[in-house]
Amino acid sequence: MLIIDDSLVARSVLGRMVATSGRFEVAAALSGVPAALDYLQANRVDLILLDIDMPGIDGLTALPDVIQAGRGAKVLIVSSSADEGAAASVQALALGAADTLVKPGIGAFGGRFSDVLCERLARLLDSPAEIPVSLTKSPGPVATPGDFDVVAIGASTGGIHALGHLLRGIPQDFRVPILVTQHLPISFMGYFAAQLAVLGGRPCDVATDRMRLRPGRIIIAPGDAHMRVARMTDGVAIRLTEERSRSGCMPSVDPMFETIAEVFGARALGVVLSGMGRDGSEGAKMLFERGGRVFVQDRETSVVWGMPGAVAKGGYATAVLPPDEIGQLIARGGRPA
Repeated sequence: MLIIDDSLVARSVLGRMVATSGRFEVAAALSGVPAALDYLQANRVDLILLDIDMPGIDGLTALPDVIQAGRGAKVLIVSSSADEGAAASVQALALGAADTLVKPGIGAFGGRFSDVLCERLARLLDSPAEIPVSLTKSPGPVATPGDFDVVAIGASTGGIHALGHLLRGIPQDFRVPILVTQHLPISFMGYFAAQLAVLGGRPCDVATDRMRLRPGRIIIAPGDAHMRVARMTDGVAIRLTEERSRSGCMPSVDPMFETIAEVFGARALGVVLSGMGRDGSEGAKMLFERGGRVFVQDRETSVVWGMPGAVAKGGYATAVLPPDEIGQLIARGGRPA
């Protein structure tokens, strides 16, 4: 593991926390980005802890270079800036950070923070059960023009970065409505919607109950409710519910997938991007059984291949591809409104 933080105290305390867990080893703890990039040219690590507020090159500016130099290392942002509104955290996730964690004040280090830090790191390192090689690329049919009337995307850890790549593959004249359930706290949603509007080149709204699906727009689930759809006399509407989901996630991908399967049937397309756990796999099964298609992100480009891996292992994936290629497939399958 590599720690990048300009504070000697923070480097020492963070290093002690992860070392005493018994699972992680600190390879180096450096005070700035230039030294870290030099280190990564000659050394490999699995995990990188990166601060945002540093003199010279800040963490957000350096993040793309750190990810590239890390050659597959997962970057956890550990910074007090992650708590100053959602902007810094969502921007870091969009740039490719695996996760973010609020750094407490120096006097508040230890206790629960140590447990949370080591838990986050363990989750990033843990790989899901191996998926049979035959499922890593799907030979099944993919979408052709006019094949679907809605796109529903589910994602969690690593998903915002993947969403950016996916949306860049979809032209601005693509008219099929896009629904997104991303595991994020409610405080992040306003900035997340603004970020997706820029990345997708189309309006993006945080869902409200009874909001209608409209061509050429993105709707994202709020952080405190599941996003379902229902057919009304004047079109298809969003319905928000707050019951406990099978996956324990709020919002959960499963209710979104299950209801688009009910309303759109074979004309629904589901997408599962990087994320921990199995959320979305039950909904993907229902989509598959109703004749809909399910595209999932491949293992190689996923920060965590839990959610997409569960769908692939279940045999419900129509295609298993990198996010940019999924975006290109979606673009070829959209039917003008």
